[in-house]
Amino acid sequence: MYIVFEVPKEKARQADKALKDNIVSRQSIVVRDAKTLDVDKDVQFIMIEGSEEGIKKAKELFEEIGSVMPDAEGKNIYDKIKDQDDAAASGVGMLFGD
Repeated sequence: MYIVFEVPKEKARQADKALKDNIVSRQSIVVRDAKTLDVDKDVQFIMIEGSEEGIKKAKELFEEIGSVMPDAEGKNIYDKIKDQDDAAASGVGMLFGD
């Protein structure tokens, strides 16, 4: 399971605090500036992958901080993040002869 939040830059500190929650912090968390994903917005995208409990808690904590991306848009951001991660892993593999 995963969820993607769109968080305005001015709420980044609140988001950082929410990500330190005992349950949420145990999930896989990726934070990306929109510009690094070729999205022309002044926001951060926060993707949380993990358990149903972790996603539910994140939704509660982010109610006042950011908005949940609609399914199609969230999937698009998820795919962009995964593509970046795969490209980075491939580059490291080339450096070390993997």
